[in-house]
Amino acid sequence: MEYKIREIQEKDNAEVEKVIRTCLIEYGANHEGTAWTDPNLGRFSEIYHTEENKYWVAEEQNGKIVGGVGIGKLDGIDDVCELQKMYCLPEVRGTGISHKLMNIALKHARKYYRRCYLETLENMIAAQKFYEKCGFKRIDEPLVKTEHFACNVRYVKNLRSF
Repeated sequence: MEYKIREIQEKDNAEVEKVIRTCLIEYGANHEGTAWTDPNLGRFSEIYHTEENKYWVAEEQNGKIVGGVGIGKLDGIDDVCELQKMYCLPEVRGTGISHKLMNIALKHARKYYRRCYLETLENMIAAQKFYEKCGFKRIDEPLVKTEHFACNVRYVKNLRSF
């Protein structure tokens, strides 16, 4: 199946929130300290609308959104962005759509940032393997304190050589 990747639009907000909540339930992450309680969860088109901060969705030919990924500035560190809210529905995992989303996000991030940070959960083993395959290195401590305090696994990737 072919998937179209495009920037998020206002009409996508509720469907993207549904994708994320579905994935969080799957991993038992439907609780405080994760994206589950993020007050901006349904406001993607408002939040990711600057030149530096973007969110992309993957949609099927019938228009159903099956995944997404965002790049947002990491508060407190000027040259670091955060890979945010990267989720794909179970039925599209293994199709290559996650790689396409990641490549678009990192290509964009390289224009504005030197490093990319992310947080995930210990039980999201497949996601961790995916991040490592994409060149992210696991780190022990968070770069900054975020509202996602339950996310106990962190990664960083250098986006440019110095």
